Amino acid sequence: MCAFVARGQALTPCIEFCAGQTRHSSSLRTVQALVAGIRQGDRASLARGITLVESTRSDHQQEARKLVSECIQIPRPRSLRIGLTGTPGVGKSTFIESLGMRLLQKGHRVSVLAVDPSSTRSGGSILGDKTRMQELSAADNAYVRPSPNRGSLGGVARNTLDSIILAEACGFDICLVETVGVGQSETMVSDMVDMFVLLMQPGSGDELQGVKRGIMELADLVVVNKADGAMELAAKLTRSEIVNALHLMIPRRESWSPKVVRASATTGYNLDRVWSTVLHYFDLLEKSGEWDALRADQRRKWMWREVSHLLLARLDRNPASHKVAQLLETDVLNGSIPPGVAAEQIVSKFLSNP
Repeated sequence: MCAFVARGQALTPCIEFCAGQTRHSSSLRTVQALVAGIRQGDRASLARGITLVESTRSDHQQEARKLVSECIQIPRPRSLRIGLTGTPGVGKSTFIESLGMRLLQKGHRVSVLAVDPSSTRSGGSILGDKTRMQELSAADNAYVRPSPNRGSLGGVARNTLDSIILAEACGFDICLVETVGVGQSETMVSDMVDMFVLLMQPGSGDELQGVKRGIMELADLVVVNKADGAMELAAKLTRSEIVNALHLMIPRRESWSPKVVRASATTGYNLDRVWSTVLHYFDLLEKSGEWDALRADQRRKWMWREVSHLLLARLDRNPASHKVAQLLETDVLNGSIPPGVAAEQIVSKFLSNP
């Protein structure tokens, strides 16, 4: 019998206490079941786990933190985390599917986290990359997950790093992260992957001008896609232009200078060379000791990004700060107070009433 009833106390505290205990036990069982499934390589458990990680419900977020904490302890060989980006229409999804199918034939398990643009109304994915990688999605040793970026800067869903940890715990030794497209804020992807690949297409001299210098500086490998048929000559010229542009930039790795490879996702031309270049990169990264430092830096940067997100979330939920913010927003709109001054007052109010 519950202690509250045994002591003759009111029934309401008993109900609330027992309900809380039931929720806690249910939550624990849910996390344990997901960890067990992920440990066994079950894709359905992985899918449910990522759904939990992406949920904005507070109880789900607590369960997600427990899940990720458990999964990060599962011993697995270090996977290859590779980010891919490029301008819309360059053929990122086609390239990933073609490369992914080849990797499956080599005995790898491949996960693809395709971060879609979000609808500003519903927050849902717009492109639906899973429908554009039908062959890879149906393969036994592959997992394709389109996730809305929900307005996250950098074209990366906020919880993508947690999703990578879950995929690695599930036994996927190659994790590809496809981002929404090239932009100045897109560089966030480089803080969560080991290698950054930029896709471009032939005849992209004008496109090369449009690609931000910061994106080019972050590229470890540039692939000129669609380098076949009538576009073969144009691809060669584009490669030369990119090589010249990269010569003017300082490599971000001591052990590696960015490479440029022509390839075709539709015909399979040079895809094996692309992958051999990737493997050579990781071999040098490991021999130089940079890989360990890179992973540590990834964890540090994403910890502070999560701190920023949590602080903003708590600020938004704080009644006193919210009331002050509404009043100051009116002053900012009519120009009577600078935005910076208003922001400082909102934060001061939050810190005095956290």
